[in-house]
Amino acid sequence: MRAGLFIALIAAAWLGGQVHDSLAQTQPSASQREPAKAPPRKESVPRKETGRSADPYTVGFVAGTPQCTEFAIAQDIASMLASGQETGPHGEVALRVLPIVGNGGTRNVLDVLTLAGADVAIAPVVLVDRLREAKTFGDISDKLAYIAPLYIEEFHLLARPEIAGLTDLAGKRVNLGEDGSAGAVLGREVLNRLGVKISESNLGPDAALEGMQKGDISAALLVSGKPVSFLARTGQADGIHFLPIPYSKELMQQDYLPSTLRHEDYPNIIGVDAPVDTIAIKSALYAYNWPARNERFGLLELFVQTLFTRFPEFLGDAHHPKWREVNLAALLPGWRRFRPAERWLQQQTGGEAALRKAFGRFLESQPAANPPDREELFREFLRWRERNPGR
Repeated sequence: MRAGLFIALIAAAWLGGQVHDSLAQTQPSASQREPAKAPPRKESVPRKETGRSADPYTVGFVAGTPQCTEFAIAQDIASMLASGQETGPHGEVALRVLPIVGNGGTRNVLDVLTLAGADVAIAPVVLVDRLREAKTFGDISDKLAYIAPLYIEEFHLLARPEIAGLTDLAGKRVNLGEDGSAGAVLGREVLNRLGVKISESNLGPDAALEGMQKGDISAALLVSGKPVSFLARTGQADGIHFLPIPYSKELMQQDYLPSTLRHEDYPNIIGVDAPVDTIAIKSALYAYNWPARNERFGLLELFVQTLFTRFPEFLGDAHHPKWREVNLAALLPGWRRFRPAERWLQQQTGGEAALRKAFGRFLESQPAANPPDREELFREFLRWRERNPGR
């Protein structure tokens, strides 16, 4: 009996060892379970999802964070284009625009290059140029096309009261925005060019402002078109103010432009006679260069025709002031324009033709006696256009 018990124990131990060895062969090691941290490859273009969209009438519009002007512009387009259209047999809207939250930087470009439902995006021109030159996502020259240049995006550098100038930021914690955003990529570059060494933080706008109010962050950068509604609602809490960013043609070369933040832009932060000098970058509306045989090409063609035809409606007071900087016919050197946009401009002999024709009809409706000055008359015309969108 003892011999039988001894043999049973040996058999159990042997079976346990076999099970352990089997599990060791099937389970990955700790190093296998952890994702590899190899640098991203730069020679291959990200693959675009080309399957049929769940909604073939919806254009995916990648913008910035919900607090930024780029998202407000996307919402302007979505709201305007949804109105005044005929619907389908089941009540569906013929053309819809779906704003998609991005980071205003590299993610916007990557989303358009990869996601089936992402067709267009607002992105800084200098950033897209850098991605193309460095081949970060491979050769994207034929994958992206521009619909139109848009407006400039200003650098907004908020600082705590003890920070009087850029030199005071040396060694301090400064938030440049989410990783890959225009603020993170270009803000880092600008501060390095200016010789300001900081401790970088990469938080969203809300978290950055909260960190400044608590004293955890000394300054925060936001790159977006002025006025940014998120900042316009911000008061001079705890002495938070804008820091000037000096413009130097030799230092900035052709990548950046001089700009100014004024009391009219941020009355709760900037005094009446205390403008703040800063720098800015150009932005543009880019599209995925769908092949003509793809259903998304036809959808984008309808999007361009509708947007360009109704462009004068965006110039009224109800929409963001940045619309008044847009010239649809302007060129973007080094890039090809999306083919339907180029055809529309050629047919219309310039993006301003429809606006001038509408302005002439407006003048005919005004009394001839004691006309106001042209600027005031033009503003009245824009308000008239909003009340009479079909004329």
